[in-house]
Amino acid sequence: MKTLVCFGECMMEDHADGLFRFGGDTLNTALYLTRLTMSNQLAVGYATALGSDHDSSLLIAQWKKEGIDTRYVTQIVDRMPGRYRIKTDRFGERSFVYQRDDSAARYYLGAYPGAFEQFLKYPVDSYFYFSGISLAITNEQDRASLFSALEQFKSHGGKVIFDNNFRPLLWKGKDYLTAYKQAMSLADIAFLTDEDEFSIYNDSSFQGIIERALQYGTRETIIKQGAQACVVFDGDNCFEVPTVLLKAEQIVDTCAAGDAFAAGYLSKRLFGESIEVSAQQGHQLAARVIQFPGAIIDRQSMSDLMPNFN
Repeated sequence: MKTLVCFGECMMEDHADGLFRFGGDTLNTALYLTRLTMSNQLAVGYATALGSDHDSSLLIAQWKKEGIDTRYVTQIVDRMPGRYRIKTDRFGERSFVYQRDDSAARYYLGAYPGAFEQFLKYPVDSYFYFSGISLAITNEQDRASLFSALEQFKSHGGKVIFDNNFRPLLWKGKDYLTAYKQAMSLADIAFLTDEDEFSIYNDSSFQGIIERALQYGTRETIIKQGAQACVVFDGDNCFEVPTVLLKAEQIVDTCAAGDAFAAGYLSKRLFGESIEVSAQQGHQLAARVIQFPGAIIDRQSMSDLMPNFN
């Protein structure tokens, strides 16, 4: 059985309707990937830290219900998950207000999570997925330890998948450029949003994105361009894969579009489908997710898509 573990932070959403909602880039990908590959012999785990509070217990219970392997989750006494509030404009674009400066997830790697360490030390048909946000919430010492562990993980056959999600406010003057370069040098597959790349490297050249990925030795790179076609290249071939076109009135919330795309892509790619077919599936899922509010849509809203991904 293949194993993929996503590392990062999930937060609670404070919403006027009072419903229990949550989200986080790597968690969104883990959850959607779990839904799409239940019969494909892929175990999807989530690695993070939560608190010992009621909300944390609810999160773990919900993840288990979705089929996510929670053995990699650590609960830390006197810590709590981060929280966020959202404003959505008439075009479906969102702005966020966060309360996460002292969230439990920031202390995950320092809490010596045993199951996570075992996963990295003994990879068997295993994949590790993380993002720029995963790096931003991790202190410099823990990042160095993670990169070292990932080098060993790769040397034993593990594969590394990186999404460049960039949130400047989370770095607060820290050396994000070095961290991103290290992450890209480890990545076998990289999901890069063009606007994030422009911000990270202060370079608005699309060709620069490709040249950097080649320089770092990334085997497979997918460049996401919002509503435009994504560009995919594997070192030898480079081509565009069109998005699924929607009318403006169909777009409700673009928050988790990139996370859903990654899940759709990996649900095919990890099982031998071509890059092009995998990207098409990524676009299909992303197009469905952005037609509903929130990062996580209910299963019924995507049930007709799930057989197409299996």
